[in-house]
Amino acid sequence: MTDTWRSVALVCAAVLQVVAGFVGGAGLWGESVGTVANSYPTLLLPAGTAFTIWSLIYAGFGALAVRQTIQRRRDVHRRTGWWLVAAGALNATWILLFTNRLFLPAQLVIVALLIFLLAAALRLQPANGWPDRLLLHIPVMVYLGWVAVATVAGAATTAAAFGAAPGITAAIVAIALTGVVAALAVLRLPAVIGFAAAVCWALAWIAANTPTTWVQLTALVAIAAVVLAAVLRIERRPNRSTIAWG
Repeated sequence: MTDTWRSVALVCAAVLQVVAGFVGGAGLWGESVGTVANSYPTLLLPAGTAFTIWSLIYAGFGALAVRQTIQRRRDVHRRTGWWLVAAGALNATWILLFTNRLFLPAQLVIVALLIFLLAAALRLQPANGWPDRLLLHIPVMVYLGWVAVATVAGAATTAAAFGAAPGITAAIVAIALTGVVAALAVLRLPAVIGFAAAVCWALAWIAANTPTTWVQLTALVAIAAVVLAAVLRIERRPNRSTIAWG
């Protein structure tokens, strides 16, 4: 029964995220996410195109939720399921808070979301073939990579909302630290390509959206560091496919 409740809860969390995303995107409860974010522009705000990754995240999350209902007694689902349920609920909560300009609670929630996704990622086991990679490992790692950078961007927006938007130096330091932490994470996490790709996607769109050359250059260097870490991690291990994809 515990397995059944967990699988049902995960499907509900997947649906809840999509509904909240639609509500937040359309501004049906408060303002739209884009409107609120653009009200407090910062040097760390990605260009609007970056947020299309949510379609991929929601699709992957929905697929893994459905698959878990079929395979609900597998140990890997027992290890990760409730963490992912919490992540889905936290994401929906963040949307509702942010669209109502409750910035500080929203920032606390996205930090919690990052922690729960990291916990799920660290509980992944080696994939049992490509179905596991496509329908569990990659979705979780892409989600984690995007939220890792979104947490930093959200912190900048929160600071701006309180009249303390980060200047050029602060933005450079924030991006540099994000690159260093992400590169170190690539050296330890499973399925590193999904994580690295999402981090680089977010950083690239920050670079594309900022008018400041030094911030752009720092973002590009951070991307290079993450890519280099991923290449070194994969090439130095005999089980390259497992390290790369799970």
